[in-house]
Amino acid sequence: MNVKVKLEFQTSNAPKTGADLLIDLLIKEGVDTIFGYPGGAVLPIYDAIYRAQNSVQHLLFRHEQGMIHAAEGFARITGKPGVVIATSGPGATNLVTGITDAMMDSLPLVIFTGQVARSVIGTDAFQEADIMAITSPITKHNYQVQSISDLPRIVKEAFHIASTGRPGPVVVDIPKDISAGELYFEPKEVNIHLPGYQPTTKPNPLQIKKLAESIGKAKKPVVLGGAGVLHAKAASELTAFAEKHKLPVVTTLLGLGTFPADNPLSLGMGGMHGTYAANMALYECDLLINFGARFDDRLTGNLIHFAPQAKVAHIDIDPAEIGKNVPTQIPIVSDAKEALIELYNQPIDSPEREEWLETLKRYKEDYPLWYEHSQNGMSPQWLIEAVHKVTNGEAIVATDVGQHQMWAAQYYTFNEPHRWITSGGLGTMGFGFPAAIGAQIASPDRTVVAIVGDGGFQMTLQELSVVYERKLPVKIIIVNNGALGMVRQWQELLHGNRISESILHTQPDFVKLAESYSIRGYKVDNQEELIPILSEVFAYDGPVLVDCRVLQQEKVFPMIAPGKGIHEMIGVKP
Repeated sequence: MNVKVKLEFQTSNAPKTGADLLIDLLIKEGVDTIFGYPGGAVLPIYDAIYRAQNSVQHLLFRHEQGMIHAAEGFARITGKPGVVIATSGPGATNLVTGITDAMMDSLPLVIFTGQVARSVIGTDAFQEADIMAITSPITKHNYQVQSISDLPRIVKEAFHIASTGRPGPVVVDIPKDISAGELYFEPKEVNIHLPGYQPTTKPNPLQIKKLAESIGKAKKPVVLGGAGVLHAKAASELTAFAEKHKLPVVTTLLGLGTFPADNPLSLGMGGMHGTYAANMALYECDLLINFGARFDDRLTGNLIHFAPQAKVAHIDIDPAEIGKNVPTQIPIVSDAKEALIELYNQPIDSPEREEWLETLKRYKEDYPLWYEHSQNGMSPQWLIEAVHKVTNGEAIVATDVGQHQMWAAQYYTFNEPHRWITSGGLGTMGFGFPAAIGAQIASPDRTVVAIVGDGGFQMTLQELSVVYERKLPVKIIIVNNGALGMVRQWQELLHGNRISESILHTQPDFVKLAESYSIRGYKVDNQEELIPILSEVFAYDGPVLVDCRVLQQEKVFPMIAPGKGIHEMIGVKP
């Protein structure tokens, strides 16, 4: 791909530096928001940000992990790369968890790390870390800038690589003498050519025809919608395709919102804590059509029992995912939207499938999600349903990882795409709250809810400072069971009830904590108080924290235990 870049500089009497060039290049890329934390190796860049403050907003977080998760939330909602700046050494290494999280969940990020001057690289200089070696396995690509003249090409390539094909994080490591160095030349237009990076976006017509023929013959087909549908902005195309051919649809955890939850063809989420109907459809189908999901272990369970009688079609823009975990008879390397458009236009004479659809309908009716309505405390599932009710199911929801994440996935149903933000592949505690901040920055007029656990929230709660400073109306719902809930659940069910270091005996007063940041706080102990308080919370145009004390012993069901097949669920409705 050849791209021409024309550089235009702000007028200034001061000599232009590499850092000024960097900021001008970011503005050229349409960047208006930077998530960052300053330090010695990036001070020239922060000087340039100061000079460009009318063109770019910078959000100062209190920890690098918080800011990169916020950039992930921003990227998830906008589809544009989240831009991160951190200093060398600990600043850069504090980003590793977020970089890995973005890599596993295919989120576009462009991360600029400061580095010590080129003359002392490799000498164990102060705050030096080999971020190239550290991030090579967890990035889509990374660069270390060796010349100011390389910056235009590298920045353009970084944004292109991060946001095309299968999205992912790209790291650009900038030595301090590069960012501080003066420009002794007038940057010119550059030609960028990446012969080794040419993502396939259009499907092979013969493979599309083969899949169309298989759909026409299948008696028990099922569609699996993954995050690739969201990245391709193809939710409406998936819905139209499924409805045209009366194909039942299962979504992955990261694919929630790809297909309306209230559509009669929706079977809900599949996998370890998926619905009975979704998992049995995956087990009994004779044709499985996967759009943009990577067949991870939390979805499939024991691979021996996953779709054992099905012909598998896998549509994915990343050819490395096809056939990696599940044998695939119809591989289609393509952007999900392009493949769906081609499939929709295929002449498919589908057979009568009323028996299959009736079977799945019966599964939904006979084995729905369920929980006991306790009279002795607040059920966490009821809490999620209450949040859904008060927000009309229209909020953007960000979660941490654990029991609350699964309850949110099960009971906060989504009828539209791009409203669900969670850490899927890496399962990162501390993700939800800062990701909600990034989502609120991306969508200032939308209701954003951070549904978090009391454990994960304590990992990044310092970002309450950002919420207060920016007056961001994020609503924080703490599902507080006084435990690392999913760890405790596994210890009870799989480790002989040996509860080892999973109970949080000491907690802060979350209401006082919120108030110390000048943020409203509420504590709710019973269900009777919840709805009136939530109504007040969501009517308030500002940040609020709600500490919801829920039943500690409640578990997430259904559940597929490790090593079991997708049909071997425990905790199904009695």
